[in-house]
Amino acid sequence: MSLTTAIPALLESDFYRFQEGLTDQERESLGRLRTYLESDVRPIADAYWARAEFPMQVIKPLSELGMYGPGISLVRQFENSAVYRGWAALELGRVDASVATFIGVQSGLAMNSIAVAGSDEQQQEWLPRMASGELVGAFGLTEPLSGSDSARGLRTTARREGDTWVLDGEKRWIGNATFADVVVIWAKDVADGQVKGFLVTTDTPGFTATKIEDKIALRGVQNADIVMTGVRVPESRRLQHADSFRATAEVLRLTRTEVAWQAIGIAVGAYEAALDYARSRVQFGKPIAAHQMVQDLLVKSLANITASIALCTQASAMQDAGTGADEHSAMAKAFATAKMRETVGWCREVQGGNGIVLEKGVARFFADAEAIYSYEGTREVNTLIVGRAITGQAAFV
Repeated sequence: MSLTTAIPALLESDFYRFQEGLTDQERESLGRLRTYLESDVRPIADAYWARAEFPMQVIKPLSELGMYGPGISLVRQFENSAVYRGWAALELGRVDASVATFIGVQSGLAMNSIAVAGSDEQQQEWLPRMASGELVGAFGLTEPLSGSDSARGLRTTARREGDTWVLDGEKRWIGNATFADVVVIWAKDVADGQVKGFLVTTDTPGFTATKIEDKIALRGVQNADIVMTGVRVPESRRLQHADSFRATAEVLRLTRTEVAWQAIGIAVGAYEAALDYARSRVQFGKPIAAHQMVQDLLVKSLANITASIALCTQASAMQDAGTGADEHSAMAKAFATAKMRETVGWCREVQGGNGIVLEKGVARFFADAEAIYSYEGTREVNTLIVGRAITGQAAFV
């Protein structure tokens, strides 16, 4: 397909027409993205999901569409807003949450880590090649025994020996890691107890990544268990501006709102499939879309989507204005994912028993919602971040 062919960017499910607030260039970019997703990704998404494989052929076209590093001035194709980047995450989520997650890891986590905490030299070395799709990145924070408590609970260690760091430990649920070229590894410095970041190439001796099998959600995402035994990393590949968990937290804050937008996309994908089904499925002599109870489910789903778009639009606008804080992205993620989970359940209900098979269009979104609900901070942890902001009391421990 031609990546220059655009279609109107407004979605039918954008009921209050929020996209009209974007610039013409942003809307044109979203139109090109949607054209590509509909023509090249949607037709293959179910098959790859069923086989638990990632469609590697999408990596280069997505780079041409500017999906890697659109918020990073060094590599972005044009100046754009966080609101635009949120809509891009929604468009990706409404077609394939696994592809959306790949981009979230490559762009939001790995590239943003380098943009936030890397030196100028590191940014120049790594970011252009990642933006072009030449290099694939991953983000190694979560561990087998450390998820929500990563700020304090990291067990992976970094020990300095002259101009070399030695890393030992394990990571779990690391997206892209089975085929990534470089993984941003967060480890605790044994000398000062602070969390530091390292750019670890996956061909480094002592580094292994093993695919996690038998997932029921985001099956296209190649999550891995990583084991590092005596992995040696030069000081030149330590992220030079990451001297504590604050740098990690800043990366997570930047990406958390986009995950909320992705959750809206999953809800939209399920809603669109349910609406199409309701219009064509005939029971009792008429389409089920003409039945009151079905309309109730569809309207509640659309209301959830609309409310989530409104909240996330403001959260992203605050990020653009420099006034967004952890609690704002945390509320967006907690709210949007909870409403997504509710919505995909209603959409599955619209399809009855047919809702559990891939061909009817809801089942994949229904399953993938479970992973989005928990990653990038669980609802409970994001709720506590907001709770700390409004009460002044930390309730994490």
